[in-house]
Amino acid sequence: MPTVAVIGGGPAGLMAAEMLAQGGVQVDLYDAMPSLGRKFLLAGVGGMNITHSEPFDVFLSRYGARAAAIKPLLQGFPPDSLREWIHGLGVETFVGSSGRVFPRDMKAAPLLRAWLHRLRESGVRFHVRHRWQGWDKPGALRFSTLEGERLVQADAVVLALGGGSWAKLGSDGAWMPLLAQRGVGVAPLLPSNCGFDVAGGWSEHLRSRFAGQPLKTVALRFTAAAGQPHERRGELMLSDGGIEGSLVYALSAPLRDAIAVQGALTVQLDLAPDKTLAQVVAEVAHPRGARSLSSHLQSRAGIRGVKMALLREILAEAQLNDPAALARAIKSLPLTLVAPRPLDEAISSAGGVRFEALDNRLMLRALPGVFCAGEMLDWEAPTGGYLLTACFASGRAAGMGALEFARAAS
Repeated sequence: MPTVAVIGGGPAGLMAAEMLAQGGVQVDLYDAMPSLGRKFLLAGVGGMNITHSEPFDVFLSRYGARAAAIKPLLQGFPPDSLREWIHGLGVETFVGSSGRVFPRDMKAAPLLRAWLHRLRESGVRFHVRHRWQGWDKPGALRFSTLEGERLVQADAVVLALGGGSWAKLGSDGAWMPLLAQRGVGVAPLLPSNCGFDVAGGWSEHLRSRFAGQPLKTVALRFTAAAGQPHERRGELMLSDGGIEGSLVYALSAPLRDAIAVQGALTVQLDLAPDKTLAQVVAEVAHPRGARSLSSHLQSRAGIRGVKMALLREILAEAQLNDPAALARAIKSLPLTLVAPRPLDEAISSAGGVRFEALDNRLMLRALPGVFCAGEMLDWEAPTGGYLLTACFASGRAAGMGALEFARAAS
């Protein structure tokens, strides 16, 4: 019987293992951590967002520059098929008001438990605390274990080693030099779905009182490095030294790339996106009598709490006392971003194995019989189910490719 080694126990690796086991080969899955699916479980702590229900063309557009490379993977296992597959594990799903798809109980653990049970029943053998160290000279896989080095021979290999974020959960990017020295084309790992630091950081007052608090219903505008305008509404949050949150994560790729080219990027924050500038000017200029500026802005323009604190942080006293200048700032408050937060803090990563280094089965051209899947591939997407969907779809494709290769080699 052909044997295939799957390295990495996240969604992509587990899906590859499932395809292989269904094909009748012996599957051994190795993971460096003490248990499987750790990042998958943590991602589900706040509600397991599996995929999204929007039309396929819109869904595909979320993958930006890599949409063409991701398209055949998603066509092979689209979001609707992913939902059906989850239902087959005995886990029901529902579509939220935003179009995002969740398990009925909003948890990842029941899904993972059911999946691992089914894989074990199908003959998949799991080996934890096995950290992959590349190959020895004859071509055997090298693993460091608690008992020392272990060498493994396999007819095909699926690498699903994750990106570079959340290293404590196993995605540390340590595989990058192992592939690069074998002639595999890789792009540097970069933070994606991440926060950003502002120039000079926040004052101690703002940081101590408002870090971690959301700015709801705001809009973020900026011009990217190639001159492309971006504008998006949503919610963001003040961090200790900058901004983060869903609105920022959705724009993290063009923000990061513009900063890389320019060294810094000034964005415009609209604190009252539901009002026109003329409306804000009229509200701010309305006589306030004996009321404080904070009370006046709260009652007339809906500016309160962290929004008011941010205006005081950035504007000079003269601007705060000039109704026209203050109104313009409410509609277009400048924030200069100087750097993304470190890779290990990011929700996901960009970069990794370039698609040009792979054939249409996700096999490495430089290493026949070695397939790659998941976040270790050079793509990125915003949160909202897009990350997980592509991991599942690429794992399925790599598993099917490895199955075909192993059968032909045996």
